[in-house]
Amino acid sequence: MRGSNRLRQLRALSQHIQEPHSKLQPNITRSTNPYPSKKSLTLRHGTKNKPPPVGDSDIKKWNMAITTHMRNGQLESALHVFNTMPRRSSVSYNAMISGYLTNDKFDLAKDLFDKMPERDLVSWNVMISGCIRNNNLAAASELFEQMPERDVVSWNTMLSGYAQNGCVNEARKIFDRMPDKNAISWNALLATYVHNGRIEEARRLFESKTDWEAVSWNCLMGGFVKRKMLVDARQIFDRMRVRDEVSWNTIITGYAQNGEIEEARRLFDDSPIHDVFTWTAMVSGYVQNGMVNEARRFFEEMPEKNSVSWNAMIAGYVQYKKMDMAREMFETMPCRNVTSWNTMITGYAQAGYGQSGYSEEALRLFVEMKRCGERLNRSSFTCALSTCAQIAALELGKQLHGRLVKAGFETGCFVGNALLLMYCKCGSIDEACTAFEEIAEKDVVSWNTMIAGYARHGFGKVALMIFESMKNAGFKPDDATMVGVLSACSHAGLVERGREYFYSMNQDYGITANSRHYTCMVDLLGRAGRLDEAQNLMRNMPFEPDAATWGALLGASRKHGNMALAEKAAEVMFEMEPDNAGMYVLLSNLYAASGRWADVGKMRLKMRENGVKKVPGCSWLEVQNKIHTFSVGDSCHPKRDRIYSYLEELNLKMKQEGYVSSTKLVLHDVDEEEKEHMLKYHSEKLAVAFGILSIPVGRPIRVIKNLRVCEDCHNAIKYISKIADRLIILRDSNRFHHFSGGSCSCGDYW
Repeated sequence: MRGSNRLRQLRALSQHIQEPHSKLQPNITRSTNPYPSKKSLTLRHGTKNKPPPVGDSDIKKWNMAITTHMRNGQLESALHVFNTMPRRSSVSYNAMISGYLTNDKFDLAKDLFDKMPERDLVSWNVMISGCIRNNNLAAASELFEQMPERDVVSWNTMLSGYAQNGCVNEARKIFDRMPDKNAISWNALLATYVHNGRIEEARRLFESKTDWEAVSWNCLMGGFVKRKMLVDARQIFDRMRVRDEVSWNTIITGYAQNGEIEEARRLFDDSPIHDVFTWTAMVSGYVQNGMVNEARRFFEEMPEKNSVSWNAMIAGYVQYKKMDMAREMFETMPCRNVTSWNTMITGYAQAGYGQSGYSEEALRLFVEMKRCGERLNRSSFTCALSTCAQIAALELGKQLHGRLVKAGFETGCFVGNALLLMYCKCGSIDEACTAFEEIAEKDVVSWNTMIAGYARHGFGKVALMIFESMKNAGFKPDDATMVGVLSACSHAGLVERGREYFYSMNQDYGITANSRHYTCMVDLLGRAGRLDEAQNLMRNMPFEPDAATWGALLGASRKHGNMALAEKAAEVMFEMEPDNAGMYVLLSNLYAASGRWADVGKMRLKMRENGVKKVPGCSWLEVQNKIHTFSVGDSCHPKRDRIYSYLEELNLKMKQEGYVSSTKLVLHDVDEEEKEHMLKYHSEKLAVAFGILSIPVGRPIRVIKNLRVCEDCHNAIKYISKIADRLIILRDSNRFHHFSGGSCSCGDYW
């Protein structure tokens, strides 16, 4: 039992996370107006009643002053100049309107536009552009139709506006209406088709004329590359009369990213231009093809490197779990940016279950990133929330929630979905529900997260209610939705409901069942003891069952004591995943329960011969922003004596209540008393005991285990929840268990 030395600084981390950002105080000192006032002009010419006429050159100076103030964000100074002008031109109004729009003051711009005594073509174009920038296409379209005259800029502005918002058909209608088209018009429509995935329409448009610029060739070629249409991309590349850096970089990237690294290298060698992007394309290509060492050699040869180059190399090490190498590069990187920090945080967050110390390092980096003055963006918060979810650091997650609310990110579904997942994985489904309700614009991922969350927490019927609400809200379920729905049915034992959903999802939602859906169904039928039906389903699958499907059958066979079927499933599993220690353990448990000790020994020997090591079980919980980690029989925790003493007290009370140890689970051929002793100090029991001793009454005890909870611990914690009168939430590798009053939310159906 370790008091988690790796997380001894989490309290300090949480304090840093709670620190408010320093605010930059704006310089509100108003600069002296260099232009004469009406009064000074009057005094200068000795006339009290009438200022002298102002020439065009004077007006230009006033207009330049307005523009300068607006560029510097000095809106009040610009307005002061505008209000003191003895005479204004349309350029004066346009400068003010453009300045307001540049500084995101749309309402002020629109108000001044409406008050203009006379509008010229520039006025209309600037205002239409402002409407589009303000995501108000309807207003832009209305103004466009009111224009007394239009030029090609007007048409192109509307075309670009529709294009930027994905309104492809409307963009085409504007294009067809245009009396005159220039290169910008053609390029804009081509880019609209490409960026919105309508590649065949882009191809037809491209073939309709011959005098395209290089940027257009590159655009279409990039569209083909993005859709992995390398043959078409290469045809465009070969037809190009003039190729620039973008042309070479695009085709090299296409081959590199799609596994054809040798052809990418040949093109690289043929390229007359090797800029930093060309080199980076090759580094990324080697990384994506698993050739990290080659990528590093190429990286070292680069004559010039930018942040993208460094990030590509760091991401390669992160992708292949070489965090030490990634950290070394990160530390020596001369040009870190927010992507660099987020890549490292994500890598640490995904690298381990809390035993490696990587999750803690991710949070430490998050704090360091803030200290270094790097602007925290949505990705930064998402990475940090993911880390909290991994190690179930709920209190830290709540503090991050507070920080992102202050930053104004809480309503967007990007960060909101990460927040949902954090609360779900930390065992706080009620707070997840609250966060879900606060997401202003939910997407399919938001709904899927809640469905899967309730399913994993054992509330299958609630998950199905969320599913119905999702459909009523107008969202179409996708394949991930149906995985969550079938999982909910499986965990809740709703066999017939699950069958109905499975066999109707193609007809109702156009979803073709994949391996994950079949695995859920095998699990659903297997848990219910319908092993023959589960096997028939596997035989009739349109593809070969994968390891997960066979694993579900093995688990069901173990649960219902079908040794022959378990051995058959295990045999297939050993061929598919010879390094999967879990399968060896499952079969060993089944042999031990049947008293087949010789076969248990054979399993151990087979594991040694294949070099397979059993993942050591551990459990941990968060107490006052510190993670406490326990392993079976561990004795390193500073409160070990109190923990063991309390467990002995609990054990006596549990036996008085009727608790009997499940000694059949012990994988050793020893007497019953020794087996009982071996079960007594499993990691989850130690963690629960410490939680009761350390967490105030009235607060839930949240324990995480990296493996599935064993049958004996599950039974024991039910008794403990009643004796101690505490809510105990246990997250294992498969699901959540909410223990209260002597029962579990799973209904012992797990």
